[in-house]
Amino acid sequence: MRTRLAIKFHGLLEHYFPERRVFLKSDTDTRFIRLRPETQLIAFSGAALLVGWSIIATAILLMDSIGAGNFREQAKRDQATYQVRLNDLSAQRDQRAAEALAAQERFNAALDQISVMQSELLESETRRHELETGLEVVQATLRATMTDREAARTALAAVQEGVGDPDAAALLASRDPGVPVDFLADALARTAAERDQVVADAQQALEHADELALEIALMQENNDQIFRQLEEAMTVSVEPLDKMFKAAGMAPERILNQVRRGYSGQGGPLTPLSFSSRGEELSPDFLRANRILEQMDELNLYRIAAERAPFALPVKQAFRFTSDYGFRRDPKTGGRRMHKGVDFAAPAGTDLHATADGVVTYAGWQSGYGRLIKIQHDFGIETRYAHLSKIRVKVGQRVSRGDHIGDMGASGRVTGVHLHYEVRVGGKAVNPMIYIKAARDVF
Repeated sequence: MRTRLAIKFHGLLEHYFPERRVFLKSDTDTRFIRLRPETQLIAFSGAALLVGWSIIATAILLMDSIGAGNFREQAKRDQATYQVRLNDLSAQRDQRAAEALAAQERFNAALDQISVMQSELLESETRRHELETGLEVVQATLRATMTDREAARTALAAVQEGVGDPDAAALLASRDPGVPVDFLADALARTAAERDQVVADAQQALEHADELALEIALMQENNDQIFRQLEEAMTVSVEPLDKMFKAAGMAPERILNQVRRGYSGQGGPLTPLSFSSRGEELSPDFLRANRILEQMDELNLYRIAAERAPFALPVKQAFRFTSDYGFRRDPKTGGRRMHKGVDFAAPAGTDLHATADGVVTYAGWQSGYGRLIKIQHDFGIETRYAHLSKIRVKVGQRVSRGDHIGDMGASGRVTGVHLHYEVRVGGKAVNPMIYIKAARDVF
């Protein structure tokens, strides 16, 4: 049975792969190599596997390249979006701060005006009391005078009827108190008119005070809305930065305190508000304004700290990741070794940029690294850029994030053109992707 199957299989192979002979001729001899069907099948299978493997490997590389390109484009779009968002929030923050200061000035002016009106109202009330007291005195005097006048008239009539002396009557008539009574009546009328005017002025002052109170209430409500919007804007701006530093393993309080010690000068628009020089307790609006200014100061400290930590990519043009941080197979020896950075592959001469503000501490050739740049940043962080084709900075030079510091190359121990990028904290290598991924949702 096996023999028949072998014969049939051999016949099938001879049908598709007939036996061939390859002749090798020399000057003195001619020989040939017999290619049996089985040999041809093995060779054909090996060639087919090689071609298939080449197609699959090419497809994987193409997909990886396309995916890396899409990731870079998405990262650029996200970075641009968050930059616009931060700019908008910054503009809104400045606008809200200006509106808060203007509202506070209007509020102070209204308080001063109310104080003046209250003083005038108190003066009017005091004057009204004085006029009422004077009016009562005048009325008492008037009543006494009218009584005296009636008595005098009665006495005059009695004298005229009983005595009939025209000289005495004339003398009594000359003493008639009618003239002072008319004078007092005029004075009383003027006093009453003045009192009515004072009452009208007081009523008008009360109505004005009510209008000012309503305006102050509306102003306070507007101020409260402005404060809420400013507080929300500060929260939206500060929380992503706080999460970014925590994701990078950096304690925000320690980082901010360190930055604050380096920027400890006083004065300027972020100095806390103080509207009293007599030790009086500040109002809730003043306290809220001070808290917002403190958050703005904290946001500024975060911005300064973010500029001094490597929250950026060293390559801004098209690239692909070729090796991650961690243990890997050595491309030269094939052994397992620790890779203390990440590799970015791009064409030779691609611009390389500083990932944070710092000072160049090394710029030259170092075994294994080839042309190497070391930059010392704040918080004990150092970044390294290896295998460069050209170095564009010098030792001692201060650089800022995004500055062009060198060109990508293949110097040192490499298998091709790429950048070896390291981040070291306190001299110990850490994964650079921790910082790059932490800043993905912020920058």
